[in-house]
Amino acid sequence: MSDTGGRRRRGGGRAGNSARRSSAGAIEQMPWRLPVNTDRPTEPLREEGVNAIHDGAMRILEEIGIEFYNEEAKSLLKEAGCTVDGDNVRMGRDFVMEMVGKAPSSWTMTPRNPDHKLVMGDNHILFGNVSSPPNYWDMEIGRKVPGTREMCANMFKLSQYFNCIHFVGGYPVEPQDIHASVRHLDVLYDKLTLTDKVAHTYSLGKERVEDVMEMVRISGGWTDEEFEAGPKMYTNINSTSPLKHDEPMMDGWIRLARRNQGLVVTPFTLAGAMAPVTMAGAVAQSLAEGLCAVALAQWIRPGAACAIGTFTSNVDMKSGAPAFGTPEYMRATQMTGQMARFYGLPMRASGVCAANVPDGQAMWETSNSLWSAVQSGANMVYHAAGWLEGGLIASPEKFVMDCEVLQMIQRYMEPALTATGPDDIALDAIKDVGNAGHFFGIQHTQDRYTTAFYQPFVSDWRNFEAWEEAGAVWTPERAHHIYKEIINSFEAPPMDEAIREELADFVARRKAEGGAPTDF
Repeated sequence: MSDTGGRRRRGGGRAGNSARRSSAGAIEQMPWRLPVNTDRPTEPLREEGVNAIHDGAMRILEEIGIEFYNEEAKSLLKEAGCTVDGDNVRMGRDFVMEMVGKAPSSWTMTPRNPDHKLVMGDNHILFGNVSSPPNYWDMEIGRKVPGTREMCANMFKLSQYFNCIHFVGGYPVEPQDIHASVRHLDVLYDKLTLTDKVAHTYSLGKERVEDVMEMVRISGGWTDEEFEAGPKMYTNINSTSPLKHDEPMMDGWIRLARRNQGLVVTPFTLAGAMAPVTMAGAVAQSLAEGLCAVALAQWIRPGAACAIGTFTSNVDMKSGAPAFGTPEYMRATQMTGQMARFYGLPMRASGVCAANVPDGQAMWETSNSLWSAVQSGANMVYHAAGWLEGGLIASPEKFVMDCEVLQMIQRYMEPALTATGPDDIALDAIKDVGNAGHFFGIQHTQDRYTTAFYQPFVSDWRNFEAWEEAGAVWTPERAHHIYKEIINSFEAPPMDEAIREELADFVARRKAEGGAPTDF
């Protein structure tokens, strides 16, 4: 795969103790790639556990039902033979499993730059930016503030710059200086011009969904038929736990299913508040809320590109506050991954924390959640960079620090680390050194030293005295300087000027028409 933005590929290896920079001042990073997770997934459930959770999810759908507040969704499900009683919809397990069986186990999404085509499934693990916080924090401002368009655009620039970010989720921070009726137009214009990676639409009403699909179509220069030939974008919807799907999200789900775009359903369940306090009960409820949406999509369009997500964590039982990156969160993610494979669906996970600033808590909770995604066999990891305060704050420093972790995960997955050929066993090198020398100067090391090991761009490997002499800069401050360097030297990916003008004209026309309602 190609590098993005003409930036230099980094080769790894140790080049001193401090963070590396390219000759142009930007960091040297790993090249763009679609990581493949070759590890066996962690499967905490025995066969009887899988069957018990599956049976629990099916009984929820059969006996309790899900509330659907979207009239068209209810009409379609009634047509499919489900029992519709007011807003409550019950569906049999045979129907659910028949529909889920029509969903592909892997599928692709192709943005305007085909070099950034993504594969959902087939053991790939893809990482995306933080999405939807209303607030922003960075070291220069020094306090929590409402998001703006400029802040949002800068987070898009980070999303484009870092090769370990594969897709661009929703608003990386909500730009509250743009009126809600036209916010989606300005933000999507920025997203599609500042990035060339797979984009997302919020399912928040007909106008927003249709506007975003049209803007994505324009950005790729596709006809309607070409746009619908395969997914070019996606939506992610959340059920309203417990056991509800709201009107606008189902509307978007139906619209994208009809136009053959990517569909990700991620129930947000907090054990002890929005779901049972037990992990098995919370996962069963989450699966029921997700599988009914997958079944609906397959009824609308057999073979529709669907993925099932997990956002099952727990609350602090002392305060009621959400907790993330906990042992319970990790186990729930692993259990959901095991169940996603049972159903043959790609899986979405998240990189999350409850910390308020980019400190130690932020990184250990995020690292826990990211590694649970790896362990679960997740294919798509939302909020992998930049998330703070349970999703209420976006931070560029945290974004940069998270990308260090993401690069380490990608390096961990490289086949070279587990190669076992003669050169890797290195018997001749061991013989040359014997029991009295060292391996620094021998040819075997010299031939490999530039690519042998991961080299960080944020971590500082100097000893205390050298670090102190260099200014005693703590990690968030180093990340802040890197963020500023990236933004100040950022170059947007190329876009045909006629396409840029067509996008601008579309935005201007839709603004003149009033944009989208705000009372959804």
